[in-house]
Amino acid sequence: MNKLLSCRYNMDTNRVEARFTDGSAVAIECIAVEDEYGNSPAQRAELDWLLYNKPLE
Repeated sequence: MNKLLSCRYNMDTNRVEARFTDGSAVAIECIAVEDEYGNSPAQRAELDWLLYNKPLE
């Protein structure tokens, strides 16, 4: 993967899609990440904080 060309959230598929200059692409399923990471109350609180305070990061 080289430089990032674009990165966007696809509301229809609930994925973050990134495209790179070498033609490669990555799609991250948000539900899968939340299911793996948000198991404890502390982890869920971190996800909630990001959602409301820094949604683009």
